[in-house]
Formats: sequence, structure tokens, C-alpha cells
Amino acid sequence: MTSITEQTQWPASPARTILPVRLLVALTALVMILLCSGLAHAVEPIKISREDTALDLTATTEIYSRRGEAFQVSTAAGTDGIVRRIEVRSSSPEHSGDWAVFALANVSDEQIDRLIVAPHFRLVKSGLIWPDLGSQRILGITPSEGFALDQVPNDEDDVFRITLNPGTVITFVAELASPELPQIYLWEPEAYKDTVNAFTLYRGIVLGIAGLLAVFLTILFVVKGTSMLPATAALAWAVLAYVSVDFGFLSKLISVTPGDERIWRASTEVFLATGLVVFLFAYLNLNRWHSNLTYVTFAWILGLGGLFAVAVYDPAVAAGIARISFSATTILGVGLIAYLGINRYDRAIMLIPTWALILCWLFAAWLTVTGQLSNDIVQPALGGGLVLIVLLMGFTVMQHAFAGGAYQQGLFTDMERQAMALAGSGDTVWDWDVARDRIVTIPDMSSQLGLSPNSLSGPARNWLPRIHADDRDRFRTTLDVMIEHRRGRLNHQFRMRAEDGHYHWMALRARPVLGSNGEVIRCVGTIIDVTEQRTSEDRLLHDAVYDNLTGLPNRQLFLDRLATVIGLAAQSPNVRPTVFMIDLDRFKLVNDRLGMSVGDTILLAVTRRLKRLLQPQDTLARISGDQFGLLLVSEQDAAKVAALAEALGKAISVPIDFANQEIKLSASIGLVTWVDDNAIPDELVKDAELAMYQAKRFGGNRIEPFRPAFRTVGTDRHRLESDLKRALERGDLTLAYQPIVRLEDAEIAGFEALLRWEDPKRGTVPPSEFIPVAESSDLILQLGMYSLKCAADDLAQWQRAVGDVPVFMSVNLSSAQLLKSDLCNDVIAAISDSRCDPSCFRLELTESLVMHNPQQALLTLSRLREAGIGLSLDDFGTGHSSLSYLTRFPFGTIKIDKSLVCDPSEKRSVLLRSIVGLAKELGMSVVAEGIATEEDAVALSAMGCDYGQSFLFGPPIGSESVQKLLKERFPLASRH
Repeated sequence: MTSITEQTQWPASPARTILPVRLLVALTALVMILLCSGLAHAVEPIKISREDTALDLTATTEIYSRRGEAFQVSTAAGTDGIVRRIEVRSSSPEHSGDWAVFALANVSDEQIDRLIVAPHFRLVKSGLIWPDLGSQRILGITPSEGFALDQVPNDEDDVFRITLNPGTVITFVAELASPELPQIYLWEPEAYKDTVNAFTLYRGIVLGIAGLLAVFLTILFVVKGTSMLPATAALAWAVLAYVSVDFGFLSKLISVTPGDERIWRASTEVFLATGLVVFLFAYLNLNRWHSNLTYVTFAWILGLGGLFAVAVYDPAVAAGIARISFSATTILGVGLIAYLGINRYDRAIMLIPTWALILCWLFAAWLTVTGQLSNDIVQPALGGGLVLIVLLMGFTVMQHAFAGGAYQQGLFTDMERQAMALAGSGDTVWDWDVARDRIVTIPDMSSQLGLSPNSLSGPARNWLPRIHADDRDRFRTTLDVMIEHRRGRLNHQFRMRAEDGHYHWMALRARPVLGSNGEVIRCVGTIIDVTEQRTSEDRLLHDAVYDNLTGLPNRQLFLDRLATVIGLAAQSPNVRPTVFMIDLDRFKLVNDRLGMSVGDTILLAVTRRLKRLLQPQDTLARISGDQFGLLLVSEQDAAKVAALAEALGKAISVPIDFANQEIKLSASIGLVTWVDDNAIPDELVKDAELAMYQAKRFGGNRIEPFRPAFRTVGTDRHRLESDLKRALERGDLTLAYQPIVRLEDAEIAGFEALLRWEDPKRGTVPPSEFIPVAESSDLILQLGMYSLKCAADDLAQWQRAVGDVPVFMSVNLSSAQLLKSDLCNDVIAAISDSRCDPSCFRLELTESLVMHNPQQALLTLSRLREAGIGLSLDDFGTGHSSLSYLTRFPFGTIKIDKSLVCDPSEKRSVLLRSIVGLAKELGMSVVAEGIATEEDAVALSAMGCDYGQSFLFGPPIGSESVQKLLKERFPLASRH
């Protein structure tokens, strides 16, 4: 609970004021009460700004010891000059009655977020005797304004998050777990995070080196067996244990409380002091100089061993004695090395560089624990220094241990082994002396794995740690079987770990050599590195079931995983898979326009987007070029499945910026959910594909769940496509021409060519059925050219039969034709072959077609315009950018959509008059579609509309009927 009272600062008066006696007595009593209650004085606030990333609050923080559960303090004066008094009560039974007070002032005009950090342990100023081994420092912090601060979970520090509003001055009262508060920092959150991450990387590297060094020295001890190697290995393990605790790695392995950490820290320091004593005794072989040295050393080690028990009850005492022991061992070691070095003892001479490094480390440690060296980097640097010391010790020990000569090579000489290897395979010789249990490779294959020389020479068990865990038992069993049977040939492949952590595939081919007693005395053969061959084989196997562009599973692997999931679904009610088929709409146009390499890049981008939406148990596969399959297992709820389908569509539709242009994609998505235990994977995939094709038939960019009726639709569509192809080949398609008249005199001005299909079985097939089928296949290009040629031929026939009549021909273009690079040549060739006038020929296209590729469309339309061919913008008024296209593209005619002409609203005349007026200002002619009545025709003519087209002026008719109609309407042209 916190209580706050205000103390008003009385302004100075220029006139001398005489206080009444009663007031003076009251003030005196108040001062006496405050003195007796031990109230803490107000602290001076620390001014912080936005640029301050890390501030040391240790020097400005006031510590109050033994103040009990309730603590009063005067706050720092705020911006209003008022000093408040707050009372804070402890919130934890662990509180020892110690408090810390500091104040912060935000002098900026922005809100500032900071972290208050108090480390549990600091080697700096920890002390030599009864050192401070760390503990929880702060139990809670109460500000003078607001609620108690939230503590951020952290294993190594007490971290509290604060927020300072602009211009505020806040006093903070911290409940201390102990009277000591070695350090308290104010950190900017991101700077604190970056600092922790930087130290984490350094600590990881040091821990890795220390671990490898300890394991390596242990292995050397097993191989060589000299006394100095286990002593060095023990010291290496002690250093590893010390840095593991100091770097906080131990708390990542097991649950360690701050109290338990003190015991672990003291134990590792005792272990470190013991290891140094053992190493010095073993390496210098002190027992050969004097027997008393052995007793002294043994007693010293026993005493240090007893400190492990002391560390459980009083860690500070154990750590202090261990630090004194470490210092004494180092100083005594200087005397011993100096004395033995003078006597030309080679081990002492070789140890001089290492001991000099230990002296430097000890001096830096003394400066640190006494507080003379207080940099934040010094503590992790000392941990790294210990690893460096052990590393130098290891090199020294190895140099001495292996200076006695090489191993004896056995029955065969090196030349004989090389001859046997050349006779077999010409590769590295592998010779295992079974009787002595020694393996030799010639040339030494250790360098191939990045190991130190002769690392693989020695007992066969030395190879086991380097062999992959999955191959280890097989390798051991293979050797045992060959020795037991005493015959046969060894042909075995296994993986060995190199120094860089990568595994190499090795192929071992050898045969046993029997002795006079019939037992295997050695095994000789060759060993080669077959990593590249195995990698190639694995790549071939990978490419067989994975897509080589995206790395996704292909159709075969997708079906296999689907079969597995279906098997699980039949046994578990919690598994209910859903199969998606995703097809990118009009992706072929992207490849044709930008190239295959750009298309591949876009596919990779789409793959990354889709994978971000999935869970690890889901499977995304590439079924074909621009078609993806998705096996959804992570979601069973129908609403969530539908939400994921929408998210997939949205992720694909996000524009992709490539080469300063924006590429927009859409997708047709079909999905089917497993409901039958007897479902077949192929059938589920086909059902999802049918739903996807149905989505494409509806125009694409939509999601379609599977329905059984789609199976019939898919069959009809395939049959319709086949029949349409045969109709094109036989010429069964015809053109019908709908008249376009001048509104001022109702005279025929032109015709629009409309494609018609009379199928012997289906009868009349409307364009709304076969045109989408043609657009989803390559038939649309053939249909387009067929319409162009027939319309041009009919127009030429009319001109030859009737004469030079003032009529024009309009033909619709599709998106596939517009994006075709040689469209201009095809159109000009068709008109030239028919020998009709190009000025009488008009091409109609909608603004939606132009939007697919405005740059390509502008280039193509400009070339057509230069050839004298007219251009009409169809369905004007239904798009979102028609006005910009009127000025950007070379259109000569606009056709007002019938939805505007037949609009019953009152605003129709205003819109029509505006469109006609705009066209006239731009020098364009106007055609109105869908005129229903003569009154509408008269009204449009009065507005200035040039042409009209609807059933009011006549239905679409055949070519011969058009020719008769023209002869009747233009008799004079027929006579000429």
C-alpha cells in the first residue's frame, strides 16, 4: 500500500514575516516526528532522453538497510515543484527490510519505454573472501505514480519494464532481496536485446570450443593413456563446467533457482581450483622430485574435495577458499616452473607460455573481483581466457605426449600397403591390426576430414564417435562378423563426421588376413570418399519425388502422403484431410510475354507465399506447371478451411513487382474434404481438379467446393472441346451479321460479325457455352482467325456483288489474339487475301482485354491503326478506367453498353448525353447497343449518337441474306 502526502514549497517573501508562536511550535514538532521516524530524503532525479540507450543507475541509487516492512520516502520534486511522501509496504515474505530508491525524469516530449535491469551475479567487485555469488536482487518495484512494475521473466537478471510519459518525474522504490545491489541499469529494450544476443553468440562459441576441447582431451587420454592427459582433461571439464554456469547455460539444461545457482557456482570454482592442482602435479611429475610433494598435494586435493560439501551449506565460504587456492597454486607454480626450468627440465620449459597466460588471467581476475576493473565485457572475457588457457595446455601436452615417436606399423611396410591398395582399387589403404587393435590409413585420411594428423590412427573404437549414430552399430557389427567367420570380403558404406560438422560417405572394401592359427590377425583394404556419388544418387531420388524448381513434393509424393493421411483418418476421428487444387489463371500469358525465367521466379514467389499460410503437418505440392496441390490436415472446421482458402487466394492476388512493372495474378481454387473411409487418393485429387476447372469456367479468381454434379460437367466440357475442334476442322462454324444503322436516317451503316455453331447432336450451341471452352484452351486463337478470315471474305464478296457500298465490318478480338505478337500480320494478311478495303474493317475489343497488358496492347493497336483498320472500344461504360483509355489508345469508335442504354433510371439521359458529348469532343463516332424502342432511337439521335445496334433494327442474318439486303438498299451501287 502506498500513501502520498504533499509538501508545499513556500515562496520567498520580500518582507520579513513573523510566524505566530503556535505555528512555530507545530513546525518544530513536525520536524521532530520526521527525524524520529527515519524518513528517507528526496532523491535527485536522473534526466533521460530518447537518445539514452543504457544508463548506469548504481551510483545514484540510494540503499536503505533494515527499514522493516514499511518504508517511507520523499519523492523527487515534480515539474510543479511539489515534493510528495510515499509509503511502500513489502509484498513478499522474502523481503529482508532493505530498500533502494532512485528517481527518473523524462526531459523529452515523447513517451519513453525502458527496462530496469539488476544482474543476479557480477564477478566485478564480488570479493575474494566470502564473495557475493549472486542471488535475486529485486523482488518488486513501486513507482510514485501508477501501479507496481511488471517483471519480465529472465534467468540471469531481474528485469522490470517501465514507461515514462513526457515531462514526468517518477520516484521508484525497490524491494531488495538482500542488502547488496552490485549494479542496476536502465536499458532501452532493443539495445538490451541486442547486447544479450551479442553475448549469447560469444558464449555459444566459447562453450562449443570448451566442450570440443574437453571431449578431445578425454579421447586422447583413452588413446595414449599417459598421466598428464587425464589431468589436462579434468581441468578442461572443470573449465567447461565453470563457463556453463557463468554463461547461464546450466539453467537451459536444468531448472536452477538463484539459490541453487550459488551452490553450482561455488562447486565449479572448487572444481577449477582442484583441476589446476592436479594438472600441475601430474604434468611436472612432482612425485619424482620429492616424496613430500606427493603428500602435500594429496592433502591439498583432499581439502579441496571437502569444499564440495561446504558449498552446499555455505557457498560463499567454499568459493572464497577456492579462489585463494587457485591464486596460491598459480604463485607456487611460478616458483616450481622457475626452479625446474633452471634445472633444464623440458616439461617446465614447455609450460612457461601457458603459466604466463595464467598469471595474466589471475591478475585481471584480481582487478575484477576487487572492483578496479568494472567493464561489462571483463566477465565473459575471463571465461574465454580460461578456455584459451586450457587450449594452450592441450597443445603443450600433445606435443610432449606424442614426441616419443610414431606407432609401429606391424608386419607390412608402407610400400607393401600401398602396393596392395594399388592392386585393389588405387585408393587410401585401410589397415586394421586386429591383434593390437590399431587402425592405420595411408595416406592419412584425417586431413580429408579436417582433423589433426593421425587422429584416426589407433583403436577401432576411436572411429565410433566420428561415425554417424545410425551407422555406428552396423559398422561395429560388420567388423565383428568378419572376425567371427574369418572369411569373406568387407564392402561397407558409412558416414563419418568431419571437423566442420558435415558428414562424408565412406566406402570401405577390405578382406581379412589369417594367421598361422587360422584366426584373423589383420584386415587390409581400401577406403574412399564417395560423398559426391551418394549426393548424386540422393539428388536423383529427390528429383523423382520433388519438384526441382520449387523443392515441393510432386504429384506422386503428394498422392503417397494423401494415401497415408487417409489411412490415419479412417482410424482417428481427429484427422479430416482437405485437398486443394490451385491453378494460376492465365499464367501462360505471363510466360509468353515475360519469358520462362520470369515465370519461374514468379512461381517461387507464389510458393513462398503459400507456405507461410500452412502448418508443418500440411503438404504443399506442385502438380504441374502452374498448378499446386495442398493437403490440409491442420484444420477440420469448415469455417476455418474456407478462411484458409480465401487467404490462399488473397496471397496469390497480391501484386508482384518485377523489373519496374506490376504483375497481378489470380487463382482458381477447387477443394474437396475427405468423408469416406474407402476414398481413393486419385479420386480425391480428381474431384478437387474438377472443382478447380469449374471455378475457371466461371471466370476464374474464385473458390469452388466440389459437388458430385461436377463430374458430369467435366465430361461434357471435354466432349464439347473435342466437338468444337472437329467443327473448326470441318468448317461447320458460320458467321451471322447483325446490322448497325445510322440513327439520323435508319440506313444500314455496317454489320457486326457473330460466330454461330450448329452441331448435329446438340443443335444450336450458344456462344456463351463454347467461347469459354475455347478461351481455356488453344482453340480461341483458331476461332479468332477463322472469324477474321470469314468476315473479310464475306465483306469482299458483298463489295464485288453490290459495288462500292458505304458499309463497314466489325469483328470482336479475344485477349489471346490481342497478346499475340503477330496479330497485326495475321489481320493484314486476312484482309489482303480477301482484297477488301481495310478502311471498311473494324476490330472491337473491351477495356478488360486492354488491361491485361496495356503496353503490348498499345503497340499492337497503333500498328493496326496505321494500317487503316478501324478500332472500336466495346462495352463502354461498364469498366473502371474507360476515360483514360479513350485518350491513351487510338480508338475511332466507342460502343455504349446496352446496360446504360436500357437503364430505366432518370440519370440515364444525363450519362448518355455526357458520353456522346465526350466522344464528339475527341472526334469519335458512337454506337448505342440494345436500343429497345423507336423513342430511344430518336432521343439518342438528338443527342448526337451516330449509330444504333439492336434487334429493333434487325436480327443477325447470314451472308447471302446480307447480300440481298444490300442490293435492295443500294440499287445504284449494284448497277455500277
